[in-house]
Amino acid sequence: MSCFLSNSSLGKKLIMSVTGCFLVLFILFHMSMNITAIISPEAYNMICEFLGANWYALAGTAVLAAGVIVHFIYAVILTLENRKARGSQRYAVTVVEPGVKWASKNMLVLGFIILGGMVLHLFNFWAKMQLVEIMGGHVNSLGFGPADGASLIAYTFSQWYYVVIYLVWFFALWFHLTHGVWSMFQTVGWANDTWYPRLKCIANIVATLIFLGFAAVVVVYFIQSICPCCAGAC
Repeated sequence: MSCFLSNSSLGKKLIMSVTGCFLVLFILFHMSMNITAIISPEAYNMICEFLGANWYALAGTAVLAAGVIVHFIYAVILTLENRKARGSQRYAVTVVEPGVKWASKNMLVLGFIILGGMVLHLFNFWAKMQLVEIMGGHVNSLGFGPADGASLIAYTFSQWYYVVIYLVWFFALWFHLTHGVWSMFQTVGWANDTWYPRLKCIANIVATLIFLGFAAVVVVYFIQSICPCCAGAC
């Protein structure tokens, strides 16, 4: 089995599909959690406190990190192999549609943008929340408690350049998911003439919901930072 997964193109694509599915599920959970910060900052902080540096949260973080690393490594390997075998034709799929052509040919580029956004996100949030708890601290470098995620969101997205960077990151993620979500089903043989339009529609819906969910938090908190009345301060 290990030889099949590591030596064959289909095995590598299967690993990409499994890790991709896992990451999409996590992103959906993370988006749902973030939307809570709009509805009730107090409830969001309760979720942050529940997760924190508890053993189950640390185990989940380790599994998530492993999933990202494996997914990225196999993405690089498959891209290099595809370039060698097909020249400029990358991430070749059975069904080709103009609407997914650009995303399918630039998945690795999008992946690098997404990875860069993740590094920034880890610096802005994980390093000031869970890492602070792991190190035994009670306040982060900004003076917030490690479970005060709402204040950290408000501070981060009161700065316009972070708003722009995060929106670009989410847009790259949208492009990546519009191809990636249906492609992982195509790998297991679901993308026939009947299922391809359905899977493409599902991929667009999932990608759009994720983009809108994350973007809403960024935009709402930025608007509240420049309009105190919008945050109920008046």
